Amino acid sequence: MISTTQPACPASASTPADSVIQFDDVFKVYPMGSTQVRALDGVSITFRRGEFWSIMGPSGSGKSTMLNLLGCLDRPTAGRCLIDGQDVAHLEDDQLSDVRLRRLGFVFQSFNLIAQLTVSENIQMPMHYRGMEDDEAADRAAELAGLVGLGDRLGHRPAELSGGQQQRVAIARALANDPAILLADEPTGNLDSATGTQIMGLLRRLHEEGRTIVMVTHELDVAEYSQKQLHMRDGRVGRIVGDF
Repeated sequence: MISTTQPACPASASTPADSVIQFDDVFKVYPMGSTQVRALDGVSITFRRGEFWSIMGPSGSGKSTMLNLLGCLDRPTAGRCLIDGQDVAHLEDDQLSDVRLRRLGFVFQSFNLIAQLTVSENIQMPMHYRGMEDDEAADRAAELAGLVGLGDRLGHRPAELSGGQQQRVAIARALANDPAILLADEPTGNLDSATGTQIMGLLRRLHEEGRTIVMVTHELDVAEYSQKQLHMRDGRVGRIVGDF
C-alpha cells in the first residue's frame, strides 16, 4: 500500500539545472472499493527547458493522470513533483492556483473560450487575474494575437471564428503570462486534419522559439511534431523515443 504520508525523496536526488518539471518516484493511487488502482506507479522523469514532449499510451495507461499532475490539477499520492525546482506535491489549493497562473499555460481540446468575450478579452483573462493594468493587458493581447496570426480578429467573438482560429486564440491565452511550460491536451482533437496540421505547425514554431511544450495525444502523426515521445503503459514509463 502506498502511504499518503510517505516522506519526500532524499536530498541526494538531483535536479538538473535546466529542469522545468521533474517527477521523482511519483505514485497516484485511487481507492476502488477494497482495492487500489495505481494510475501512476513510480514514475521518474525530467522535462527540461525548451523541450517538446508528447505523452502517449492506451486508455488507462496513466497519460491523463500525468497531465493532471503536471498541470497542478491534482496531487500525487507519494513522490515529488517539482516545477522550476519547487516541490508542489503538498501545496495548498490557493498555492497551486498561483503556480498554474504564473508558471503554466493550458491548451484544451475543446478550446474553453468564453463565448461572450472578444478575442482580445479572452486572451487578457489570465493577465487580469495577475493584476495587470487594462492598457498593458490589451497591448499584450494584441501582440499575442499577432503571434498566432489573428491580429485582425481582436474584436471578434468565438462564434465568429473557425475551429482552428479558436484554438489559436486558446494558444495565445495560454501564453499570456509567459509560462515556463505549455501543456496541451489533445490540441487537434476537435479539428479537421488540415486545420490540425496548421495548429501543430504553430506549436512547433513556438518550440523552435524556445517554448517548453508537453502534449498528450493518441495520434502518432501529431506526436511526430514533438522532439521526444513518452509512451506510458500501466502507469509506468514504457519507453522514450526521440531527439536526445
